[in-house]
Amino acid sequence: MGLELSIAKKKEEERELSMIEVVLNDRLGKKVRVKCNDDDTIGDLKKLVAAQTGTRADKIRIQKWYTIYKDHITLKDYEIHDGMGLELYYN
Repeated sequence: MGLELSIAKKKEEERELSMIEVVLNDRLGKKVRVKCNDDDTIGDLKKLVAAQTGTRADKIRIQKWYTIYKDHITLKDYEIHDGMGLELYYN
């Protein structure tokens, strides 16, 4: 029983350690800071941004320079780290 509890606690700590904050700038004067997990997808990130901005998630485009991020890829796969800035556009 104690071993199971310690494993569950360790997994929870790992989950908390994987939390990152991403800064999204729409270049119109609004910066949105979103806390999420690094194993979340871009689609999940869009939903979190939509909740903060009031814009529908399907009307949001996230990119960095000329790379438009696809909804089904995780932040970890795109190598998006804590404190990283991304560009936010509205379609």
